[in-house]
Amino acid sequence: MTNCVTASAVVAVAALVFSAAFDGPAVAGGSIAGVVTTREAAPGPIRVNVDPRVCGESVKDESLVVDAAGHVSGAVVSLAGVKLPAPAEAAVVNDGCRFVPRVAVVRPKGTIRMSSRDAVMHTVHAAAPGGKALFNLSLPIPNAVLSRPIDKPGVVTLSCSTHTWMRGYLFVTEDAATLTGADGSFRIDDVPAGTREVRIWHESLKAAPVWVTVKDGETTTVNVVLTR
Repeated sequence: MTNCVTASAVVAVAALVFSAAFDGPAVAGGSIAGVVTTREAAPGPIRVNVDPRVCGESVKDESLVVDAAGHVSGAVVSLAGVKLPAPAEAAVVNDGCRFVPRVAVVRPKGTIRMSSRDAVMHTVHAAAPGGKALFNLSLPIPNAVLSRPIDKPGVVTLSCSTHTWMRGYLFVTEDAATLTGADGSFRIDDVPAGTREVRIWHESLKAAPVWVTVKDGETTTVNVVLTR
């Protein structure tokens, strides 16, 4: 009788363990994923009139990077009011008379780390929203590295006074944010469940915010079309 009870208890415990393993732990938070597209065409190249030996005869106009299917690269997708850690540092390189990457995400009170691969004088002029100058630095030689703090949220514009076509952007935010890839896709994980506002920022295109409902353990799909 004792052996029979013991065996039954073992079976019951095993069943509970199997059930727990099968169900898995509860998942807190969900994901938002999607694709950003546009019907606008990519602009043509920019003719170079300064330092063509280093910069080339022309450079690609990266104000809109879009493939033949309309997938937009380099758009910022953010979730208003959802606080997820952004990078503490953005590394921006002058390479081929371009800012690389053209767009970077960094947290407030973070740092921009600037360097150059070009054998030519570059400047990095940073302007806050509204045009207020934050700093203006020279990068006279390759491999020189300079760092500066970026304090407040907003979109910081980078430019070079020598090579006037050069543009870069720092998207400074406390909110969860990511960049679209070459195929226009994006994904943000660990989003608390609830109704969320998805915002899209692009330097030359726009889209209205999209409201979505996020559920624990699920992925919510958001596809956005940018327009002029």
